[in-house]
Amino acid sequence: MRLLRVATCNLNQWAMDFDTNLRNVKESIARAKAAGAAVRVGPELELTGYGCEDHFLEQDTAAHAWECLKDILSGGYTDGILCSIGMPVIFKSVRYNCQVFCLNSKIIMIRPKISLANDGNYREFRWFSAWTFKDELVDFQLPVDISEVTSQDTVPFGYGFIQFLDVSLAAETCEELFTANAPRIDLALNGVEVFVNASGSHHQLRKLSLRIDSMRNATLACGGVYMYANQQGCDGGRLYYDGCCCIAVNGDVVAQGSQFSLKDVEVLDALVDLDAVSSYRASVSSFREQASHRTNVPFVKVPYKLCKPFESGMVPTGPVEVMYHCPEEEIAFGPSCWLWDYLRRSRASGFLLPLSGGADSSSVAAIVGCMCQLVIKDIENGDEQVKADAMRIGQYKDGEFPKDSRELAKRLFYTVYMGTENSSEGTRSRAKRLADEIGSFHLDVPIDSVVSALLSLFERLTGKRPRYKVDGGSDTENLGLQNIQARIRMVLAFMMASLMPWVHNKSGFYLVLGSSNVDEGLRGYLTKYDCSSADINPIGSVSKQDLRAFLRWAAIHLHYSSLAEVEAAPPTAELEPIRANYNQLDEVDMGMTYEELSIYGRLRKIFRCGPVSMFQEMGILVNPR
Repeated sequence: MRLLRVATCNLNQWAMDFDTNLRNVKESIARAKAAGAAVRVGPELELTGYGCEDHFLEQDTAAHAWECLKDILSGGYTDGILCSIGMPVIFKSVRYNCQVFCLNSKIIMIRPKISLANDGNYREFRWFSAWTFKDELVDFQLPVDISEVTSQDTVPFGYGFIQFLDVSLAAETCEELFTANAPRIDLALNGVEVFVNASGSHHQLRKLSLRIDSMRNATLACGGVYMYANQQGCDGGRLYYDGCCCIAVNGDVVAQGSQFSLKDVEVLDALVDLDAVSSYRASVSSFREQASHRTNVPFVKVPYKLCKPFESGMVPTGPVEVMYHCPEEEIAFGPSCWLWDYLRRSRASGFLLPLSGGADSSSVAAIVGCMCQLVIKDIENGDEQVKADAMRIGQYKDGEFPKDSRELAKRLFYTVYMGTENSSEGTRSRAKRLADEIGSFHLDVPIDSVVSALLSLFERLTGKRPRYKVDGGSDTENLGLQNIQARIRMVLAFMMASLMPWVHNKSGFYLVLGSSNVDEGLRGYLTKYDCSSADINPIGSVSKQDLRAFLRWAAIHLHYSSLAEVEAAPPTAELEPIRANYNQLDEVDMGMTYEELSIYGRLRKIFRCGPVSMFQEMGILVNPR
């Protein structure tokens, strides 16, 4: 038997933080070696961080990546283990997204990305070029300081694979897993048995199954071992990379890492049987026939063995049941981990949320509460980095650290109910009870005096005082009066976020959290410069229907029972007066229900429907054949 122990990882990398990134890469290699792995793959662009954006255009970024690689090579980290390390590389004045394969302090090969991600949230063509030459490997002249470490002048660069004495190995990079004409097809027909994929894939509701199915199907059709590494966490932007490193063999997942975690480094290993790959392929007549007429792919020969000699008791890692989170769990854990990373990297002292008692702001509050629960859980499990971050952010002194999620929330989470004469006792009490359950520092701030002062100023300037529609005013007056209240809340929220830490003798500032869902953004049902304007918005890509399901879930699983009442209450902005015969409701204002709006959103975004095709699809939904 040819047995090979392989390792992949989730790394929480920071864009442009080379020291932290290098430390995480070294730690992952050390853990892989400690597990006895002979192959280690890391995430895409792991030395720089994936989200460097236009910093990739700076020569310094590539230069610093080479400095990090030099540190790894000169430190003996690659001794006895083949490492794929992601970094940008400039070749003949063209910038490529590359995996650099290193072994025994030498660079074996540099593999540039062939298919760039350039849709949705991705803009790789802005910074990189795709490698289009598939018929040969070319010589890459190493930087002088790298040559001094490796004693190499040039190394192979391009599309190809590495042929060891006992195994053949090749790379795919992120997007190439999902392309129609994937590199692994020709590579498998050329005998490549192990594929490593360095990825920078972000979290999206219900997306993980697509990723797992792609890996399963890749090895089911062609056979082989597929090692998938990913970034995990927020690297400074609006995306959360959701980890879930995996190892698949011949259509089965044999190892799966966490999708959501506060850890900086997570390493996953498995013992795989390469003879099982050969046997699997040889049993499929169509594969044999296609392989006998293959197009040859260039390769690099390495006179080195990676496989372990068989010993009694060595058993290849068997298949595992893939773990999928339900959408409600994804809403809880994904944004929670993203918020924690954003908080610790921004050097802020906490969050401030205008908490109205409605579904959206209550969802954001619950997510922050979930974040505090995750932090305490990791501290209890012995994560010293999470503990150190919590002590710094919470400004604990004399060795004290948080032991309870509510205690932590009291130090880093402010909630503010900013009521007016149009607010109901129901929303006020729901906001207060939820704040008590989470543990936030809660304030009830009446803003009628501020609204009145602005209206009096307007009346002095114009001689007119606007009225609500229920009191005989026009639509223009009605909308203007609603917007005044909403915008005052935004201004007050930012003022309190800046000054409340000072009031409580704390350093720093608070980040203002927004609470506008994706459906309202699609419909345009929001006030500019109100809750839609904040430092960050954890629910900006989540639909109202998903949020309502999350509230029901969180009432039970996060133990915030008041959320059940929040979810059951009819959505209302509470910006117009409450009368015996009138109560403002969101769905009446919009002219459609949130359920209908969610359908429109799916048709527009997922199925790419314009007005006409959306009308036709709605007809099919209403009158199915």
